[in-house]
Amino acid sequence: MRISVIGCGYLGAVHASAMAELGHHVIGVDVDPSKIAALAAGRPPFFEPGLAEILASATASGRLRFSTDVADAADAEVHFLAVGTPQAADSNAADLRYVDAAFDALVPHLAEGALIVGKSTVPVGTAGRLAERLAELAPHAALAWNPEFLREGFAVRDTLEPDRLVYGVGDDHAASVLDQVYRAAIEAGTPRIVTDYATAELVKVAANAFLATKISFINAMSEIADASGADVTALADAIGHDARIGRRFLNAGVGFGGGCLPKDIRAFTARAEELGRGEALAFLREVDAINLRQRQRAVDLAVAALGGSVHRKRIAVLGVTFKPESDDVRDSPALDVAVQLKGLGAEVVATDPEGIDNARARHPQLDYVTSTREALRGADLVVLVTEWREYRALDPVETARLVAGRRIIDGRNVLDAAAWRAAGWEYRGIGRP
Repeated sequence: MRISVIGCGYLGAVHASAMAELGHHVIGVDVDPSKIAALAAGRPPFFEPGLAEILASATASGRLRFSTDVADAADAEVHFLAVGTPQAADSNAADLRYVDAAFDALVPHLAEGALIVGKSTVPVGTAGRLAERLAELAPHAALAWNPEFLREGFAVRDTLEPDRLVYGVGDDHAASVLDQVYRAAIEAGTPRIVTDYATAELVKVAANAFLATKISFINAMSEIADASGADVTALADAIGHDARIGRRFLNAGVGFGGGCLPKDIRAFTARAEELGRGEALAFLREVDAINLRQRQRAVDLAVAALGGSVHRKRIAVLGVTFKPESDDVRDSPALDVAVQLKGLGAEVVATDPEGIDNARARHPQLDYVTSTREALRGADLVVLVTEWREYRALDPVETARLVAGRRIIDGRNVLDAAAWRAAGWEYRGIGRP
């Protein structure tokens, strides 16, 4: 099919490349000339495993091209809206300026029978509002909402091999068009849910709210474990065997971050209040508060490990991205911990396999090094806050030869506490005795 993807940020670049990889003819459109130039040259403007390979393949084949002019997408049969919906500057609500701007720019160029497909995460009611406008401005076109469920670090696989497809549509024809787009996934047996606009919008934010709640639940349990001497990791293992609960996302630590989960649960809460149902999602405010509190707990552990003050102490911070296999530092707990320690007077040396450039752009006051060994050398304290594989694989005996003090804060509870203690380390985890 002939497809356009409007917005070539994280979501759009991945989606455009994956659609071309599936054999469609795709044009990606974005207002940022430097981003478009990089993508057209086959260079992803961010790190995502597997993206460089499919981007290079798709551009070389001629199935994928990029432009800054939305008019170049006029012959597309399907137009995916994949622009950002950041948190508004003056409230918790989602900022829909980019969605509306992309929609308005696209409408004059829609061909007969074209389908606009929303991918962006939006407050419930947005698709209905846009569908009404489309009926007035371009009755020859239609609208659908097809939420994305991408995990950073696995986004390419999640697009090519989704675990479910959700269509919010106004008629059967829109669903049949999307079936053509996702034919490979459907033939592979991917579950397909066809529903209305509002339900499709709610599926994404409800999923994110549930995941955030599960993470904050186990972090709340870690606070109780600290107070009582229990081990939150063993607790999670035990309750995780219950099929109704499951073990995934029951890992206590410094909490969640990134460009989706935090702002999405806040926007969901704000939308519920607009609908007069704020009390239904009041618990999400506490989910958010627990999550933010975890960062302070990691800082408090660091202060306690150094005898009550981190002033002029050298602290190695391992990780600045919000999760491994990503260069995303938006609302990153790891970077927040590093900045707080710096603010308390510590000599913070931060490292990360992929996120240093983005972190430096946001917080240039920190010292960054690309080598883990260099970050560790002479450290009075090590704080692991992003669970990159190379940090999980650190050898406690070898690491001890590099540092000035054998003290480590495991902000993700991913290290073998017994092995580190046996090597002479003062090990402190989150909710672990």
